[in-house]
Amino acid sequence: MAQALLEGTKLRLVFEAGMDNEGNPILKTKTFNNVKKEASVDQLYQVAHAISVLCNEMLYKVERNDSLEIIA
Repeated sequence: MAQALLEGTKLRLVFEAGMDNEGNPILKTKTFNNVKKEASVDQLYQVAHAISVLCNEMLYKVERNDSLEIIA
């Protein structure tokens, strides 16, 4: 049976930086590496919100990207 081992976690903040000519949002991202693997969803959201307060753009969404190694 295969198993998945969590290798790393990244936190990605997506900001809305305005609108284009067609009315679609212009999105910018900022990725933070080496996030603790044990961090909960609530902890990550609190950090993302705290960082967004320091930025000029409005926070559009928060993403957690986990990297897994699958072994047999």
